[in-house]
Amino acid sequence: MKWGLVLAGVSDFARPAESLSLSQNVALMATGLIWTRWCFVIKPRNIFLASVNFLLFCVGATQTSRIFLYHQSLKDSTLAEEAKKAAKEEGHIIEGMVKDPQGALKRAEKA
Repeated sequence: MKWGLVLAGVSDFARPAESLSLSQNVALMATGLIWTRWCFVIKPRNIFLASVNFLLFCVGATQTSRIFLYHQSLKDSTLAEEAKKAAKEEGHIIEGMVKDPQGALKRAEKA
């Protein structure tokens, strides 16, 4: 199942950076990093599982870098400012989903 996440992330390399989700790719990156570490802590070590998680981290990190570079190219601002701006944008989207879940579902179906 995790290989599907890796393949989906790799397929997003063809998408423009403005259409990528920062929160989704940060989640992929964090998940990959945490579980890669865990695969080396448990006994017996699971190298195959560690490899898929490491690739999940790589995909998330690559996409996150693409998003930050895209936003930085729009304005000559610092990386921290871009992270704050992207987090605010994602927050507004999530707030809209929480306030009106049915409307968010209808908008998602149209897209």
